[in-house]
Amino acid sequence: MSAGRFVGIDVGTKRIGVSRSDPTAIIASPIGTFSEKTIFRELKSLQQESPIHTFIVGWPLSLKGHENQSTEMVEKFIKKLQAAFPNAKIIKVDERYSSEAAKQLLIDSGLKKKKRAEKGIIDSTAATILLQEYLDEIH
Repeated sequence: MSAGRFVGIDVGTKRIGVSRSDPTAIIASPIGTFSEKTIFRELKSLQQESPIHTFIVGWPLSLKGHENQSTEMVEKFIKKLQAAFPNAKIIKVDERYSSEAAKQLLIDSGLKKKKRAEKGIIDSTAATILLQEYLDEIH
């Protein structure tokens, strides 16, 4: 495997959740949530800390597995991502249940209801789940 980290991205209409792997690409950790205006600045900052090998981007399909308006939005984001990081690999992964899994994980972790209501926590947790599932598959 090439040197560099994996970055998980959960693109939403208002926020973009981000997570990153450890240097050995075994554990995913949440980084935070960012607006469309600040996301590329944040990703460039992560790139300066440690090279990004691959982006794992949530691909929002309908429950029946079809593309939709959200898929178009994510496709536009991916094109910008490719332009900004031409040397990084971009992999789309099915994210149909990532937000629900994130909500359940936060409940199970004992996080208070008020804190769980903060959408940014759900978005960054969803990005972390997407990335961790991918890392688990490749190891």
